[in-house]
This record gives sequence, structure tokens and C-alpha cells, in this order.
Amino acid sequence: MKRRDWLTMSAGLAAAAVGGSLGWWHWRKPAEVADDPLWSLVLDTPDGRPLKLADYRGRPLLVNFWATWCAPCVREMPQIDRFAREFGPRGWQVLGIAVDNGPKVASFLKDLKIGFPSGIAGFAGVELSRALGNAQGGLPFTVAFDSKGRLAHRKIGETSFDELAGWARSTA
Repeated sequence: MKRRDWLTMSAGLAAAAVGGSLGWWHWRKPAEVADDPLWSLVLDTPDGRPLKLADYRGRPLLVNFWATWCAPCVREMPQIDRFAREFGPRGWQVLGIAVDNGPKVASFLKDLKIGFPSGIAGFAGVELSRALGNAQGGLPFTVAFDSKGRLAHRKIGETSFDELAGWARSTA
């Protein structure tokens, strides 16, 4: 190998190591990094009322980022609603955060009746989900917090009632 090849390969490996380290830090750190932005957030509900995330502290909380145009989000909504009905009496709270616009969300939720509140974040919801560990910014994205407000679980992609029930059983 020529010296230029060795230098190029070394630079590539160094960049990969730095990127991997930053990625690991971002994956391990979001509970502390995102603490204030999440709990200080106030969103509008589809009917225009304010939804304060600080009101959800102190009990376990499941947060689902979704959009009306996201097919996996729509498919998992009944599973999340079932979780809310079955685990709500056990102390769990469920909150949707729509990465969409208000009129679309309001129209969508008129047709799909769910028993948990949903706030409208628009595109800012993508940035919030990134702060919680969703590096790709994809939807759906679901996170669970324990009763102390610490991030306990997260998943990008469609979830199920059974998976969420497992999270609840392993989270205080």
C-alpha cells in the first residue's frame, strides 16, 4: 500500500471512531439532555387547549410521536389506545405528540377515537424526538419514562400492545 492509501484509511478510521463515540454519547445521554425541553414543553391540543408536559411528571409516561400521513403510526394507534385503557388504571399515562399540522390532526382524530391526549408539535416534534434518541428523526417513535421522569425505553418504528406491556412491567 502507498503512503497516501494509509493516510486516507487512517483518516477514515479516525472519523469513524469520532462518529461512533458521538453516536454512543447521544444514545446514552438523552434522558439528561432532553429533560428540560421535554418537561417544559407546552403544546396545543387539536381543540386549541394547552397541553403542559410538566403535568405528566410523577407517574410513568408513554409518549408516541406520530403523524397522520405515517401508515405505521396509524396502524399502531389502536395498540397504544389499548395500552392506555389497560395500563392507565395501573398508573400509566399516555400522550401522543403529532408531528403534523393542527387541522389535519383534528380531522384525523375525529374519525379515529382514542382515549389519550395528543399535542400538536409540527416539525418541532422531530427535533424533540431527536433529543430523546431518535437520531434518524423517523416516525413512529415511542418513548417511556419511569415515575421519576427518567427515560426507560425507546423505539423507532411500529410498536405493539405486547411490547408496550412488557415495557410497563419492567418500568417503575
